[in-house]
Amino acid sequence: MRDQRAWREVNRRNRDWLRPWEATIPPPTPSGPIAHRPTYRQMVRHLRSEANAGRMLPFVIEYQGRLVGQLTVAGITWGSMCSGHVGYWVDEAVAGRGVMPTAVALVVDHCFRTVGLHRIEVCIRPENGPSRRVVEKLGFREEGLRPRYLHIDGAWRDHLVFALTAEEVPEGLLSRWQRARSRKTPHSNPQNTRQNPQGNPA
Repeated sequence: MRDQRAWREVNRRNRDWLRPWEATIPPPTPSGPIAHRPTYRQMVRHLRSEANAGRMLPFVIEYQGRLVGQLTVAGITWGSMCSGHVGYWVDEAVAGRGVMPTAVALVVDHCFRTVGLHRIEVCIRPENGPSRRVVEKLGFREEGLRPRYLHIDGAWRDHLVFALTAEEVPEGLLSRWQRARSRKTPHSNPQNTRQNPQGNPA
């Protein structure tokens, strides 16, 4: 809960930047209830509950000591699948600095090496160029299109599917990303990803 003020400030300032890509709640059916956008406290309680149940890993992203975004591994499935999918958003003010690819790489390594997942998936709207560049930089495979996959910005939207399995990055995704980045920018700034103990898709 201590992140509420910083989270609200970043989210408010980035409303126009994030709106085209954020999941929305579809209108109710004639027999269905009216759903409301959750409050911050409701969101945190949901994240905490899902994390405690082993279905989600929620993180906040910090850059130079400041909260700049959110990353969530959701839909975690065990058994014969051992898979999860990643959603994320970042402050426009730090976009293009390698913050999000670094955060995704850190979390993927954590999922493969510590948590024990085998596959990580990222689903992105085809029009979302910045988000697609994140997975392209990290070497995720494009697997295909999921028509009308999520309700976003008021309508059901198609999504491209990108994925990685543990066997594809035996050296670790962060190491691969750092090597690729060092060939382009020898002096890059570090960034931290901190797990939110309370337990969003982005």
